[in-house]
Amino acid sequence: MAFLDEADRLKSVLRATTLCDGSRPENSGEHSWHLALYAMVLADQAGPGVSIDRVVRMLILHDLVEIDVGDVPIHSANGQAHGSAEVVAKERAAADRIFGLLPGDLGAEFRALWEEFEAAETPDAVFAKSLDRVQPVMQNLACGGGTWRTYGVTAEQLESRVGVKVARGTPGLWDWVRERTRSYFGS
Repeated sequence: MAFLDEADRLKSVLRATTLCDGSRPENSGEHSWHLALYAMVLADQAGPGVSIDRVVRMLILHDLVEIDVGDVPIHSANGQAHGSAEVVAKERAAADRIFGLLPGDLGAEFRALWEEFEAAETPDAVFAKSLDRVQPVMQNLACGGGTWRTYGVTAEQLESRVGVKVARGTPGLWDWVRERTRSYFGS
């Protein structure tokens, strides 16, 4: 129960990305739910051997570390670089604490799913990571650029920071999304 109570705090972590209507920032709990739905709806985009059930589990767990670390946007220039050694160390410490609230076997199972997602080496994790990257793109497109304007994101940055990961796990989806981002960026 302590883990479930702690997980509720994810709803209070505000993300840089707004809701599709641009009315407010989404929270990390909403983001995780939306990604689980993305996995279910876009399952036909998954590569061979991908278990959507495992992907959904990863996506529900993947951002719990933000309870301690907060959201570190991929395009942020706020001093904390997404994927930096400092952020990775903070996320690992958060994973130790949060998954440590669970009984041994369950905590180890959830931690292993989180680690697998972070490594993005298995087919399940590659697909999950691609969805995690594409969902904010879709949110930004839906609200006319959203945080791309805030962070001064260029088409080249989007392609190098996001497109590569999305294309790795869902190449057909990235082709479709790329056409829409090109329209937005005018390229």
